[in-house]
Amino acid sequence: MLNPLGWAGLAQWSFLLAAFGAMLLAVWQVDRRRRGRPSTRSEIAALGATALWALLAAGVGQLYFVTQAAEVLRNLGWLAVVYALLARDGRHASVGPVRPVLVVLAMLEVFQLGLLVLNLRYTGQAVAQGMIFQMSVMFRLLLATGALVLVHNLYAGSIAAQRGAVRWICGALGVIWGYDLNYYTIAYLGSQIPNEMAAIRSLASLLSVVLLFVGALRGQSTLRFSPSRTIAFQSLSLLVIGGYMIAMVAAAQSLAWLGGNVGQLAQLGFAFATTIIVVALVPSRRLRGYLNVWLAKHFFQHRYDYRAEWLRFTRTVGRGGTGATPLHDRVVQAVADITDSSRGLLLVPGEHGELVLAARWQWPTLEVPAEAMAAASAAFFERRGFIVDCDEIRAGIDHAGEGALMPRWLIEEASVWALVPLLHFDRLVGLVVLGHPPLPRKLDWEDFDMLRVVGQQLASYLAEHTGQVALLEASRFDEFNRRIAFVMHDIKNLASQLALLSRNAERHADNPEFRKDMLVTLRNAADKLNALLARLSRYGAGNVERLEDVDATEVVRAIARRYDPLPDAPAGEGPRVIVTDAQPCTLLANRETLEQVLLHLVQNAVDASPPGMAVFLQTRGEGVWGYVEVIDTGCGMSADFVRNRLFKPFVSTKNGGFGIGAFEARELVTAMRGRLDVESREGLGSRFTVRLPLAATAGLMDSLSIPAGIGGKDNAKKVA
Repeated sequence: MLNPLGWAGLAQWSFLLAAFGAMLLAVWQVDRRRRGRPSTRSEIAALGATALWALLAAGVGQLYFVTQAAEVLRNLGWLAVVYALLARDGRHASVGPVRPVLVVLAMLEVFQLGLLVLNLRYTGQAVAQGMIFQMSVMFRLLLATGALVLVHNLYAGSIAAQRGAVRWICGALGVIWGYDLNYYTIAYLGSQIPNEMAAIRSLASLLSVVLLFVGALRGQSTLRFSPSRTIAFQSLSLLVIGGYMIAMVAAAQSLAWLGGNVGQLAQLGFAFATTIIVVALVPSRRLRGYLNVWLAKHFFQHRYDYRAEWLRFTRTVGRGGTGATPLHDRVVQAVADITDSSRGLLLVPGEHGELVLAARWQWPTLEVPAEAMAAASAAFFERRGFIVDCDEIRAGIDHAGEGALMPRWLIEEASVWALVPLLHFDRLVGLVVLGHPPLPRKLDWEDFDMLRVVGQQLASYLAEHTGQVALLEASRFDEFNRRIAFVMHDIKNLASQLALLSRNAERHADNPEFRKDMLVTLRNAADKLNALLARLSRYGAGNVERLEDVDATEVVRAIARRYDPLPDAPAGEGPRVIVTDAQPCTLLANRETLEQVLLHLVQNAVDASPPGMAVFLQTRGEGVWGYVEVIDTGCGMSADFVRNRLFKPFVSTKNGGFGIGAFEARELVTAMRGRLDVESREGLGSRFTVRLPLAATAGLMDSLSIPAGIGGKDNAKKVA
């Protein structure tokens, strides 16, 4: 019958709950394994051993032979789990140095069985049993110390993005062996096990089972073990534990002088305080980051382990295969991994020297304008190769005039930390924007040197990638030009034949009505063929025949009317194109060309939107420019797609598409001295903006020599 009061009752109930929880979790893991879910045999066995030990501790007591034998099984089971986690990704060679440690710890537990047998053999002999007790406790202290070192390196050696896979199980093992370290230290120094500490051990077991339950409910992911400076950190762990042992010895001697209940209360309070401190501080990311920086400053000549950093860098950038992330995303990740940044962006030069967004890495919420950075700012980075610390700019520190050149959206966003230019032979091929690391710190000379070298290496990768894309595009253009030359030649001959036929028919036909109809038909065919020839020949700037005053509001309303649903169409079906904001806006453009561009953009927006969703058209004038916007709430596009595929000819996501629609639209806008910009977010939609000169200010732009496509809102306001 259970004692409902006192330490014994607390221990019994807590051990029973821990046994029930461990057994329930083991059964659940077996069921998950049966259904093909991730679950290891070692973890199931460890949970079963833990349940058996807790059940025996509740029913028999912790000091009996069967209970201590079950404790040996429990420790061996969890050591097997630690090894399985270290070697989970198949790279057993990386955990080779860990095997001897595990073998030694396992042998210590095997020796425990021998000591238990000897303890039974020498029952009643106080001297022999005292020696056996001291040896047993010493072995348990060594086991707890070594196991905590392994758990520390298991967690600290995992890459930051995958620590969630082991966070909870490491916490549970830290509670088990961390309490055992206190428990057996006090037992060794006092030559006996205090009843209060033995009772509270049940609460530690129950807490560890709760942590294992939380970890199991949150799921597990594939773990990759990537230790860094392992020897040094293990040595530091052992040094800390050794210092702790010395402190415990000193505390025990002081308590022996105090004696009585005061000593017992002090023992209990000290154990409580140290356990709470360990549980509260060890999971702290800030504490681990602080220790990382402190160790780098005081234990190493350099902060970075350059060999490890270079191996990680080459693995990240060189990762290929079908499921690999795009190169631009890997470029950002390679820089962010070095500074422990949790997110970043990549900006690359646009057509007119400005910087535009090319990739996001773990930063989906940051709002980036279509023109992320002006051409003058890009020229500064290209000329100086300066790494910008945005925190210094916010603090008013300006080293080389960079403060005045930084766009407002970068400075106002407090999470932006640093800007790293990527230079290839004094040419800027990209700019990496880094977010703050979890532990804020200041960039120093070693960071700058490391980032500068890495930036140059990444720039060469990007330049090579751009060259390969350009060669592929050039080969496609060459093939297209060869084919279109034959097409244009045949069409030209056909147009000449039709023209000749029309002249002969006009001269020789006898029936006036037949002659009239034939002439109309033939002339229409000839006009269509010649129009097709003109359209195929006008790609590139300067090929729009005539620019005139065009009312943009009238054009967008006419386009919207084309998509009006039929009178007998069911409600909610078919595309909806709505003019939401039509401010007066008269552009200097070619009406037919502008309609062609907007029709293509609207149709693409309709195709990208779910059925029944609307596409919105807006017009406005601002400064010397007029703007026509096509907005949808469809699937959106990634930065990589916008940068590398949207405006590339012969690349299409549609079945049977030629992939020249967006390319043609941008070329036609450029030919009208304008510019086509796009802003898009995956899952939210896209905004295409056609920017053309206002008819009223076209003469002013010519007098000020503003090039086509250059200016934007800021320059427009300056001109106005």
